[in-house]
Amino acid sequence: MGHIVSLNRVNHGANFQAYVLRTAGQTLSPILGIDHAWMSGPTFPPHSHVGFSAVSYLFLDSETGIANEDSTGTKNLIQPGGIHWASAGSGIVHEEVPAEPGKTVHMLQIFVDLPHEHKTAAPFALTLAPQNIPVIELPGVTVRVPVGAFGDVRSPLMPPTPVTMLEMTMVEDAAMELPIPAGETLFVMPIAGSLDVNGESYDLDGLKLPVFSAEDSPRALSLRSPKGAAKAMVFIGAPLSITPA
Repeated sequence: MGHIVSLNRVNHGANFQAYVLRTAGQTLSPILGIDHAWMSGPTFPPHSHVGFSAVSYLFLDSETGIANEDSTGTKNLIQPGGIHWASAGSGIVHEEVPAEPGKTVHMLQIFVDLPHEHKTAAPFALTLAPQNIPVIELPGVTVRVPVGAFGDVRSPLMPPTPVTMLEMTMVEDAAMELPIPAGETLFVMPIAGSLDVNGESYDLDGLKLPVFSAEDSPRALSLRSPKGAAKAMVFIGAPLSITPA
C-alpha cells in the first residue's frame, strides 16, 4: 500500500524558489531529500557535504546550465538535461551557480544516502551529458533514464548507491504500468501538470506525493494523465541498512 508525504514551499532570497521534500527515518531511503528548484542567481556560497551524495539534475526547459566547482578539482558546466553526481564521502566542498546571469535553472537537487562502506571514502564526482542519457519512447510517454534502469535500458552513470531515477513526460490521456521490484521503495514526484497514480490525482501545488514502501513481492502501479500533459520524476531503490553489515 502507498502512503502520502508532504512537500513545503521554500524561498532563499530572490533567486531561489523550491518545493522541498524532507522526511524522517527510512521513509524514502536511499533518498534523503529533494529540492525541486528554480535558481536565477548565486544563492548558496561554497558549502560542505559529508557522508552522502548531492545530485543535480537539470530539466531540459532550463534557460541555462549550472557552473559547478568542487574541492576534488572538478570544474564543469552541467547542461540542461544533464546530471552531476557528487559523492561527498569523507567530505566535499562545492558551489553551483547559474552559468548565465539573469537566466533561470530548473532543476532537482537530490540528496542520496551512501552505503556504509562509502560514507568515509574519498569524494568523487560523476557527470552525464544530456545527449548520453537514455530516452525511451512509449505510446504517449517519454522516459529519460538519468540513473539506474528502465526495462532493458540502463543509464551509463554508475553511482555508489544503487538507485533509479526516471523522468516521465506524458501526453494527455496517456497511461502506463510501472513495475516496483521486490524489496524496493518507489515514489512519484509531480513536476508539471496533473497525473493519477493508482487512481489518485497529484499535482505540484497539491504539496503531496505517494510513496510505495518496499515489500517482499514485486508489484505494479498505474500512471495516467487524464487532465492534460504531465511530467513526473520516479525514484526507485532498496532502503539502505541503518547499521553496518
